[in-house]
Amino acid sequence: MAEWNDPRITTDRSGVVNAATVGVPRATRDAGLRSYMLSVYNYMASGVLLTGIVAMLLVNSPLIQLVFNPATGRPTLLPIVALFASLGVGIWLQAGINRMSVGTAKSLFFGYAALLGIAFSTIFLAYTGVSIAQTFFAVAVAFGSLSLWGYTTKKDLSGWGSFLIMGVVGIFMALLLNIGIAIFTGAPSHTLDLVVIAIGVLLFAGLTAYDTKVIKSIYFAVGTGELAVKSAILGAFKLYLDFINIFLFRLRFMGNRR
Repeated sequence: MAEWNDPRITTDRSGVVNAATVGVPRATRDAGLRSYMLSVYNYMASGVLLTGIVAMLLVNSPLIQLVFNPATGRPTLLPIVALFASLGVGIWLQAGINRMSVGTAKSLFFGYAALLGIAFSTIFLAYTGVSIAQTFFAVAVAFGSLSLWGYTTKKDLSGWGSFLIMGVVGIFMALLLNIGIAIFTGAPSHTLDLVVIAIGVLLFAGLTAYDTKVIKSIYFAVGTGELAVKSAILGAFKLYLDFINIFLFRLRFMGNRR
C-alpha cells in the first residue's frame, strides 16, 4: 500500500483518492486544498528567502573571510563543508519525515536552506548583483507559470517521474565528467557545459510541474492535521530544490561575471 508521501499517488477524475478526503464536501475539500498549497508555497518561498539572506550577509560583511580567502582568491573550505552537510540534512528530511515531529521537519528544512546559503554565497562574488537579480526574477516568473500549469493540468504526468529523475542523475554525472576533464586538461569542455545547462533547465522545469501535481495529489491522501503539515514541508522542499537548480543553471548560462 502506498504511503501518503508516495509520488505514485494520483487522483481520479474527481480529484480524490481513496483516502482522507473521501466523503468531505467539495467546497470544504477545495478550501482545504487552497490552504494546503498556500502553505507549501509559503514554506518554499521562506526557504529561498533564507538562502538569499544568509548568502548576502556573508559576502557583505566581515564574515566574507569565512567563505572567501582574499590572499588566494579562492573560496575557503566552509562552502564545501556546508554543501555536503546540506546533502546529509536533505536525505535525513526525506527519509525520516514519517517518524519526526513537525518542529523537527521545519528545523531541517530551514537548516538546509541556511546551509545552501553558505554554500552558494560566493555566487555573489562571481556574478554581478544586477545579473543575479534579473535571473532571480526571470526564474520566479517561469517557476510560477510551470507550477501553475502542473497544478491545473488534467494531463497524467505520472510517467514523467522516472524519466526526469534519470535525466537529473545523468546531468550530475555529466557535471562530474566535466570536472574530470578540467582536472586533466586544465579547462572544462565548454560544449559539454552548455549542453548540461540547457538540459538541466529543461529537466528541472519539468520537475516543477510534476512535483506540483504530486504535491496536490498527496493532499487528498492526508487531508488535514500533522500529516498535512509534514507533507507541505516535504513538498516545499522539493519545489525549493527545483527553483534553486533552475536558478543556478540559468545563472551559469545568462549571468554576467564580475
